[in-house]
Amino acid sequence: MESTRRTFIKKSAITSTGIGLVSIIPSHVWAAKTAPSDKINVALIGCHSMGFGDLQNHLGYSEVNCVALCDVDDTTLNKRAAEVRDKFNQTPKLYKDFRKMLEQKDIDAVIIGTPDHWHCLMMVYCLEAGKDVYVEKPMGNSIEECNIMVRAAKKHNQIVQVGQQQRSGFLFNKAMELIKTGKIGNLRKVNIWANFEYGVGPEIVPDSPVPEGVDYDMWLGPAPKRPFNANRFHGSWRHFWDYGGGLASDWGVHLVDMGLWAKDIVNAPDKVLTYGDNTFPEKRARETFDTMSICYPKNDFVINYDLTAGLQHGPWDMPYGIAFIGDHATMVTDRNKLTAYPEFDNKSKKLKAEEYKFTEGKESHSEHARNFLDCIKSRNTPVCTPEIGRAAALHVHIANIAARVGEPVLLWDDAKNKFTNSEAANQLITPVYRKPWSLPKY
Repeated sequence: MESTRRTFIKKSAITSTGIGLVSIIPSHVWAAKTAPSDKINVALIGCHSMGFGDLQNHLGYSEVNCVALCDVDDTTLNKRAAEVRDKFNQTPKLYKDFRKMLEQKDIDAVIIGTPDHWHCLMMVYCLEAGKDVYVEKPMGNSIEECNIMVRAAKKHNQIVQVGQQQRSGFLFNKAMELIKTGKIGNLRKVNIWANFEYGVGPEIVPDSPVPEGVDYDMWLGPAPKRPFNANRFHGSWRHFWDYGGGLASDWGVHLVDMGLWAKDIVNAPDKVLTYGDNTFPEKRARETFDTMSICYPKNDFVINYDLTAGLQHGPWDMPYGIAFIGDHATMVTDRNKLTAYPEFDNKSKKLKAEEYKFTEGKESHSEHARNFLDCIKSRNTPVCTPEIGRAAALHVHIANIAARVGEPVLLWDDAKNKFTNSEAANQLITPVYRKPWSLPKY
């Protein structure tokens, strides 16, 4: 199992399109300057946190111009504009309404880094305006929104990259290589865990006036009208069903995606077994679940996903991770390391697989941005398509729905887009948008 990150970089730089891997060589390694004809003009919607991180990863490549920023919060918008000016010597136009921003003709691609409940509408608007899209995960905040986003991407034939960046880095590409070449034997089980303190939600605070400079009605958008509460705003919005799916979707989309990738699964699950509850002893500002055990039976293996918010430790002394369990070895991964633990054959008195260890892993946001930029130029398919994003999102959405309606087992018919054993669950497939916003029709 000898392989190094250096070998991966060399090969991917030469043959990335041929082998399905992405080059992780920044463009500035090859050339100090980029011709004006090769410049890509990007805009960002949602500048507070992850969205701005995504923008910076794109701006790390010399051919990228940031020509527009959009955010409903003046403080955030002005802060990020100053950072773009100071760090990258660029002066984007500023907007509080993304629809106005999309009238700017020179935008080639849009990064969507808003809360999840906005992803679908914004992506559709961008596609209709002829823009390529990098949309953060989970791709949509509901099953039907994900369906719409897949159909819209197909209709408009634009490049869409979903922000499941683990598909672009060396470490997980290496993990998939070891699985798919049989190095760990037949894959029997994938055990996933995520234990993070933040998943219990923040301490409860009362409603308060809308902060100065915030267009709160636009922030809510299609979500129900509610009084302003700091816990439903920057950072902690994901703990409420109107805007996100809690720890189950926040980390689950990334981690479950790796289990699906191991067998190249791009469909929703047929069956999901779920336990979900709030067992943290202190009451917090949260609707989502802090404790879940989820099982996804597949044709020839099983994926298990366990999460316990409020903790920072887990199996293999890792707060989060994935164990790919094969006949010949168990391979344990997170974003920093990959270790294969071979089984011992008592008959032959030798290991059933080669030992392997890689400890130089890192975040792969920059590589994911590189793949998106390359696909904008080549019009090739990016590494994380809307179909891949939908599959990962539906796995966690269905588990959340099961826990919300109290159904330990949900059966899903993907062709009919419905649950076959729960009408209560069927009521949560499609969100109800607050007027004047309406769910796109695709």
